[in-house]
Amino acid sequence: MKGQDKNRWQLRGVQMRNFQTQFGNDYHPHHPVLNAQGRVVIESITPQIDCGRFPVKRVAGEELTVQADVFCDGHDEVAALLLFRSHQDEHWQERLMQRLGEDRWQASVPLPSPGTYHYTVAGWVNYFRTWQKALHKKHQAGQDVAVELSIGVERLRQAARFAASENAIRLDLLAEALEEEKDLTRAVALALDPKLADFIDEHADRPFLTRYTEEFSVTVDRKKALFSSWYEVFPRSCASQPGKHGSLQDVERLLPEIAQMGFDVLYLPPIHPIGTSKRKGRNNATQAQPSDPGSPWAIGSHEGGHKAVHPELGTLDDFRSLVQKGSDLGIELALDLAFQCSPDHPYLTEHPDWFHWRPDGSVQHAENPPKKYEDIIPFYFETPSWRELWEELRSVVFFWIEQGVRIFRVDNPHTKAFPFWEWLIGEVKTVCPEAIFLAEAFTRPKVMYRLAKLGFDQSYSYFTWRNSKQELTDYLSELLQTEVCQHLRPNFWPNTPDILPEPLQYGGRPAFMIRLALAATLSSSYGIYGPVYELCVGDAIPGTEEYRHAEKYEIKEWDRNAPGNLKGFIAALNRVRRENEALQANSNLRFYHCDNENIIFFGKSSVKSGNIVLVAVNLDPFHPQTGMLQIPVAEFGIKSGHPYPVHDLLTGERFIWQGEFNRITLDPLAAPARIFRTRSRLHKEVDFDYYL
Repeated sequence: MKGQDKNRWQLRGVQMRNFQTQFGNDYHPHHPVLNAQGRVVIESITPQIDCGRFPVKRVAGEELTVQADVFCDGHDEVAALLLFRSHQDEHWQERLMQRLGEDRWQASVPLPSPGTYHYTVAGWVNYFRTWQKALHKKHQAGQDVAVELSIGVERLRQAARFAASENAIRLDLLAEALEEEKDLTRAVALALDPKLADFIDEHADRPFLTRYTEEFSVTVDRKKALFSSWYEVFPRSCASQPGKHGSLQDVERLLPEIAQMGFDVLYLPPIHPIGTSKRKGRNNATQAQPSDPGSPWAIGSHEGGHKAVHPELGTLDDFRSLVQKGSDLGIELALDLAFQCSPDHPYLTEHPDWFHWRPDGSVQHAENPPKKYEDIIPFYFETPSWRELWEELRSVVFFWIEQGVRIFRVDNPHTKAFPFWEWLIGEVKTVCPEAIFLAEAFTRPKVMYRLAKLGFDQSYSYFTWRNSKQELTDYLSELLQTEVCQHLRPNFWPNTPDILPEPLQYGGRPAFMIRLALAATLSSSYGIYGPVYELCVGDAIPGTEEYRHAEKYEIKEWDRNAPGNLKGFIAALNRVRRENEALQANSNLRFYHCDNENIIFFGKSSVKSGNIVLVAVNLDPFHPQTGMLQIPVAEFGIKSGHPYPVHDLLTGERFIWQGEFNRITLDPLAAPARIFRTRSRLHKEVDFDYYL
């Protein structure tokens, strides 16, 4: 920002603060309070969440576009102003808003860096544009406009009195030119020049400026909060030798393979010591054998709690080394934040008041009838010692931030107090604005939305159970085309250690490819639980969505290069995501028509880069499906009847398509999904033989 412009914006900010403090929102310091006070009405400001109670979400590099209804009584013109400032800045910056029609106004501001910003809208009676409108009407009607031109001269001189020095000189010169111009036609043309009104709006006085009474906020996160590819792995199953307990060093050895598949977030389930009391055995058996390792979510033993590393996994130095080696390969480490304890956690003896004790003297364990989790003790957030509990849990987050962690996957946040999360995330982001929190909350929609409003940057979703074309279309429309998109960023997971959905149980390798392609292209953030996903493991306990011999309760040995693995397909999908800006956002998703209900067809495009991506997926894992795709050629700026190039980004094939309708066949055994990149026209130098 130029120094002169910055000073002018600061001056405006000082003026606005002064008149708001002394006289309220409708007073302007250079004018007496007359009947014009309060004439301007400002309504229906968007975006806003719950009347401004919560901030909307954006990522650095995006713009915030604000709209509002701004109007006044009578026939006077108004002007509107977007006021915008960072959380640290006392001075408002200004953006003149443009009229969209029907008293609706709009302006956009860039969001260059993470942080919290505030915005609101102001408006004023625009007497100069009102005068221009009256002059134009009278001149068009053939009336004498000499008096109106004299009024215009006075308005220009009045504007000059409140403008900065060099702008005041220009306005005085314009007033003098208008006054001395003898040719009526030229005088009217000078007076009605749209650039003149724009200049006065920008640099001159704003009489009876009215500011909206409320301020709104936008939280700006780093780009990874919107665009990320997650890979979950159990470190204890990563040993290089059979029969051994895996370690963090073993995970470090796997980093190049994970990077080669294209993932940029490696998520580890809890890495802390595991309790022995009430430990669960294989397949969630209530009696564990001596060799059973227990669930990583049963945190805490005599070896330590939430700030310790399980001894068989390694040391804090090993953890820090893993963080650094991952960073060298472009992979960030995400740590599971599970605020719960095993019965052996030191907290139970040191702070018994943090837990709920039953009348028989036993401590309340976690349960979701008919399921019981005797090995897990939840915190009691209604404890009278809640302040001490909150502060200790905050210290856990900051401890791992000190070890290099910036991403946290939060286990079951909906079972903890809402105010706690708003406080904790706010506290963390004040110190570490680059922190990212993913809410693992497969719960009721309104609860999921509330968690997102409270500050969670990403959220698990119902994608896991949306399979048909209609289900996917309806659900994505709800997430991305309603107010929900202003605060919730979905992260699509086709599977988790807790969930093996039915399509993956019976659909075989094609089903794994289909769900992966959908997750990676419908959402800008997605994740898989591996290596069971790339190995297409679909063995479930009958009648459930639980893995048989679940890794949650035992150490597994995986052949990561087993025949039929999906590592190549995964790497191709992640490469396509990285190379195409259109797939790195959510709000640009559009569904398009295909006449076959087993084929879903959608697209994403980037206005900034001109990147256009179209995706067609066969939802039937058993049979080839053929359908007619309707390409939105007009939306993409493709002239009717003109050819346009199409490049399949997964297979490398190239085509020339023409017109709206093109037929496609998708074989689930070979290529259940096609991802096409196109552009609006063929360049003259394109060799048609190359495409044909």
